[in-house]
Amino acid sequence: MTIMTLWLPILVSAIVIFIAGSVIWMFMPWHKTDWDKTPDEEGVRAALKGVAPGQYSVPNCADRAKFDEPDMQQKFIDGPQAFITVVPSGLPNMGPKLAMMFGYNLLVAIICAYFVSRTAAPGADYLAMFRIAGAVAFVAYGVAYVQESIWFGRQWSATVKTFLDALIYAVLTGGVFGWLA
Repeated sequence: MTIMTLWLPILVSAIVIFIAGSVIWMFMPWHKTDWDKTPDEEGVRAALKGVAPGQYSVPNCADRAKFDEPDMQQKFIDGPQAFITVVPSGLPNMGPKLAMMFGYNLLVAIICAYFVSRTAAPGADYLAMFRIAGAVAFVAYGVAYVQESIWFGRQWSATVKTFLDALIYAVLTGGVFGWLA
């Protein structure tokens, strides 16, 4: 079995996950509390006005030697500490983001197909395909967020909810590969 012979489960699983992700993010309630509003949103907006799109840390200590300076250490003690992502101003343009998400779903499906093609015997049964593709999909869709919680303060509750999403995507991906591979 080759990746090319798995083109149908690749395409179908990418489409199914794209639809499932759309339903989860538009209609399910569990991600509505992932982001909090700052106490002074207008003050924060004013402070960030003119900051170019990019990723920032506050306080910023890019030079390890400066971390030992009392003034820098006091900034960390006094707080706040923040990791900020600034995106371009303007109304959100969902088209390119949705296209990139579908591309990501295709990439995950191709990686699943690679593992299936390397580990499943020709003519393997549904459960074997389900296990391989489902496990790979779960890792691809969920595990990286643990690092975000460890290092960058992402709420653990948001990471747990992302694991729920990843589990749903894994079951669907595994099901499609088990059915069509």
